[in-house]
Amino acid sequence: MEATREPRPSKHLIRFNDLRSDEGTDFEIVPTPEERGEIAEFLKISALRKVRFAGSIRPLGKEDWQLDASIGATAVQPCVVTLEPVTTRIDERVERKYIKDLPEPDADEVEMPEDETVEPIPSHLDLHDLMIEALALALPQFPRKEGVELGEVQFSEPGVTPMSDADARPFAGLSSLREKLEMGKKED
Repeated sequence: MEATREPRPSKHLIRFNDLRSDEGTDFEIVPTPEERGEIAEFLKISALRKVRFAGSIRPLGKEDWQLDASIGATAVQPCVVTLEPVTTRIDERVERKYIKDLPEPDADEVEMPEDETVEPIPSHLDLHDLMIEALALALPQFPRKEGVELGEVQFSEPGVTPMSDADARPFAGLSSLREKLEMGKKED
């Protein structure tokens, strides 16, 4: 995750040029309640009860780096059906390989690489930003309270029969029409 802005002062900022190439660097981030509130607001979720992001950055060959970490969190989001709070426990592995001579794509459209953990080495890496990215990717997109089903909703003007999902399918009636035609052929 290469930053496109100037690095802000951060106690979680890593500069790869400052790392020793003969040993790894361990890290652990446990945001304060105030920081968790800011992260929850940024991610547009109700609350973030716990967050822990820990791991290490180790040399990978002579000039490349491997980040191995885990993120654990407890997030609260509104249910997409009832808007009641839904609590989700997140435990995910986070892996990144920072490669020095990774070719930059030069076309407007680029195929995704097979290994999505590979990135070019940035000038700096904000572990706090990486933690938020990992958390955002791990959150359920459509949290639903247990046992709640998304029903079918039908809208129409007064006096008009509402259209169902089945009515909206353009070929829904073709199978019954085919059956009628086949029955007509058999009677002949």
